[in-house]
Amino acid sequence: MANAASIQFSHMGIHVRNVERMRDFYTRLLGFVVTDEGETPKRRFAFLSGSADEHHQLVLAGGRPEDVPFNVVNQISFKLDSLATLREVAGKLEGEGVSEAEPVNHGNAWALYFADPEGNRVECFVDTPWHCRQPCGENFDLDTDDESLLARTEELCREQGDFMPREQWRKRMAARLEG
Repeated sequence: MANAASIQFSHMGIHVRNVERMRDFYTRLLGFVVTDEGETPKRRFAFLSGSADEHHQLVLAGGRPEDVPFNVVNQISFKLDSLATLREVAGKLEGEGVSEAEPVNHGNAWALYFADPEGNRVECFVDTPWHCRQPCGENFDLDTDDESLLARTEELCREQGDFMPREQWRKRMAARLEG
């Protein structure tokens, strides 16, 4: 059963006007390390972390218009303890009348995106056993059995580049953070 003990706050994403300027600010001032950068057809991203256990703690999502003062919070993210808990959250969302939940396979995580009652974007996710270059994402069916989902996820990670087991990535990240 999903409860506070099986959920932990993980990271935030914010909309920014200038990814490079913001990346420089957070790396210089707070000592974050850039773990990945890339683009989708809609925007540029930078992923930053100060922890060898977290691929990213801050996501800088480009595309914030100069003249549009919309909310800068891109998402509030919660790390779950298992795929079973992720599926349970999805079931609870249906019970709450949330119809637009989007499951996304990021290769390094299985995520479920949805809006809270006031429209804030929320992500609940579970780490996978692998690391791959980000941004990466494809929709998936939460009803897929674990074995098939693991096989497809490993294939997706290998397609992205920078493929390695999560533990190997964690050790590399720890070394980078040590300086």
